[in-house]
Amino acid sequence: MSALAPSKVVVLMGGPSAEREVSLSTGRECAAALVEAGFDVTELDAGPDLAARLADIAPDVVFNALHGRWGEDGCVQGLLEWMRIPYTHSGVLASALTLDKQRTKAAYVDAGLPVVPSLLAASADVRAGHVMAPPYVVKPNNEGSSVGIYLVHDMANAPPPLSDDMPDRVMVEAYAPGRELTVTVLGNRALTVTDILTDGWYDYDAKYKAGGSRHVIPAELPQDIFDACMDYALKAHLVLGCRGISRTDFRWDETRGLDGLILLETNTQPGMTPTSLAPEQAAHVGIDFPTLCRTLVEDASCDR
Repeated sequence: MSALAPSKVVVLMGGPSAEREVSLSTGRECAAALVEAGFDVTELDAGPDLAARLADIAPDVVFNALHGRWGEDGCVQGLLEWMRIPYTHSGVLASALTLDKQRTKAAYVDAGLPVVPSLLAASADVRAGHVMAPPYVVKPNNEGSSVGIYLVHDMANAPPPLSDDMPDRVMVEAYAPGRELTVTVLGNRALTVTDILTDGWYDYDAKYKAGGSRHVIPAELPQDIFDACMDYALKAHLVLGCRGISRTDFRWDETRGLDGLILLETNTQPGMTPTSLAPEQAAHVGIDFPTLCRTLVEDASCDR
């Protein structure tokens, strides 16, 4: 990128995934921040003509604001690698790995990071009977933003009535009680810990609708738990091969001390909406939103 003039940046947003709407919101916020930071910005809704449109625009960098399948699972990253266009966030391998929740957990275990038991099962089997002793959670293995989450309580007699649009195979994971915590990693730096407070399940609405959740930042935790969250998030970022920015989510059962802290998942494309956690954590450590977006653009690559 030239240091003499603003670089031409395409903000890639929207796309066909179940998380299209939050991606559009993220994209608009990031585009505005990048304009404020001095870049020449084009917003681009990712469709089947994506390669042709990118070739016409010929950007210096693509800011990847996509969420969900195709946008954060290695697919668009592979296209950008093939076109030799530097792009923000993680590369092909890390993106594919982190959107596969079961393989992510296997990588955590190999690195000595704590998780709860889980398995992959046919949706038909999950509908027919309990494939794990309740309480447990059922979710797609390759979606984010709490899309398609079913919580089966410990006294549930019947299996969950999964909707018809759930994939043929799903993840079934032992329910982890406790507080919802999260840590953003920027570059190789864990920023801080946020405690996420909701009236119920931390679902899609709680994540993205105004007033859906309350964030305590920094989280009021025992120092050993705070430090462990920071350490685990950085280790997860590194072992998964993430680049730029990631956010790792935790549950902590405070009745069990450090043994009650477990990793849920790592997100390589954390949301950047008005209620999003990563920009809030960056602001807490003195990094304003335009600077955060500029940092990601300056870290863009097509070599990983």
